[in-house]
Amino acid sequence: MQKLNRRRFLKTLGVAGAAALAGLPALSLRHAGLNKITIIHTNDTHSRLDPYPEGDPDYPGMGGYARRAALINREREKDPNLLLLDAGDVFQGTPYFNMYGGKPELKLMSKMGYDAVAFGNHEFDNGMDGFLEVLPYADFPFLAANYDFSATILAGKVKDYHVIERNGLKIGLYGLGIELEGLVSRNLYEGTVYHDPIKIARETEQKLKNDYGCDLIICLSHLGYDYEDGKVSDIKVAEATALTHVIIGGHTHNLLDPPATVTNRAGKNVTIAQAGYGGAYAGRLEVYFDRDGENNLVESNTIKI
Repeated sequence: MQKLNRRRFLKTLGVAGAAALAGLPALSLRHAGLNKITIIHTNDTHSRLDPYPEGDPDYPGMGGYARRAALINREREKDPNLLLLDAGDVFQGTPYFNMYGGKPELKLMSKMGYDAVAFGNHEFDNGMDGFLEVLPYADFPFLAANYDFSATILAGKVKDYHVIERNGLKIGLYGLGIELEGLVSRNLYEGTVYHDPIKIARETEQKLKNDYGCDLIICLSHLGYDYEDGKVSDIKVAEATALTHVIIGGHTHNLLDPPATVTNRAGKNVTIAQAGYGGAYAGRLEVYFDRDGENNLVESNTIKI
């Protein structure tokens, strides 16, 4: 969505005295009865631990986990309570994965302090046994609410949702994964049951709101942003839900700058963000919302790494 100036922002949220408060810094907005959560997000890094070569035609000298870590450290100096999220496909794409099976990716992401990661289709690439072997190196949960792993060795190892408290707020995170049939070899996911993402999203957001009292609900999606053939996508999930505020997406490698804004079934805005491919960019969202959680506005930018 386009950035809003402070006057229009406060008017959008219905805060009294918008004209007087316009132009004030974020700290003052907090005193106006607004909460703010900063989100740094990545997706589809595909085991690219090192930067791209200087001669790369698309991302010359960009990316790399060391530079990402430096960026995250700088952002945490500004906001120690930020959320660090990833929308999946951590694995596959460089010799690091072929040699080590995902161990260095998970160890480094743990050191960076990731809060949660969506379960992407390439997380199946070494089979469920290969994933389970390296999972202990992840100090964060993988999320996939619409994958039923109960008949597999991953039963209890991948979560539907995750609730965290940050800066006095409850934040509900849930994951959605893409349909595996025709995309992943059956022997790699055998026993996994795929459920309709829209049905699961509606059920999960209700649980996060009603059972856990979450102030902010975020979907980590590896469905893909949009499809011409009408396949389930982030846009369709946003339109069909009522309580999800933000969708951090992956799979289709879109660089959404600015993020998209979609009206949900309750007539409210849902922000959809995605940060391209290969770790060349990270997304940054500042989500502002009132104490009742009824209104929200997102200021955003992508950051070249």
